[in-house]
Amino acid sequence: MAEANAYYTLADEFAKITARSVFLTGKAGTGKTTFLRRLKEETQKQIAVVAPTGVAAINAGGVTMHSFFQLPFTPFVPTAEGRRNLISKIKMSTSRRKLMQELEMLVIDEISMVRADVLDEVDAVLRYFRYNQAEPFGGLQVFFIGDMYQLPPVVQGDEWNILSQFYQTPYFFHSKVIQQCSPLYIEF
Repeated sequence: MAEANAYYTLADEFAKITARSVFLTGKAGTGKTTFLRRLKEETQKQIAVVAPTGVAAINAGGVTMHSFFQLPFTPFVPTAEGRRNLISKIKMSTSRRKLMQELEMLVIDEISMVRADVLDEVDAVLRYFRYNQAEPFGGLQVFFIGDMYQLPPVVQGDEWNILSQFYQTPYFFHSKVIQQCSPLYIEF
């Protein structure tokens, strides 16, 4: 139990004190949801919580990734042209733009369900609206929370025909942005 508490404390310190991105994982019942709830209550940082599905978003006390970032439901091609095409389709309000710029932490819950291309879309949107093309996620700290042994990302055959040209697998850890900058791994 002391070891579990040490990892909890480590994750808490990385969340509150640093700007380092973290992949927080662990089996069911190890405290990931408890950690997220406490983080939302205790952090002084401007935080947004998103998840890949409506049910996951409700459970996490957040919103869907597609809603928050105004992402299309079509596969994303991680090229310069694909990024330009994505940004040209997003009609973001002034208040949402301001929120993107003021965010200090993004929490993505149920990360096992997030496709690689969707995470690269999030990266493209944040780099653009945070005016920071040089850094992953526009310099934003990201907490990825989830159990990779639970639900996998959903990808249809025709979608994978497109995406397989750019990604080794549909899992988030094969996204271009994670390949560029791996998060710290903490397992409860």
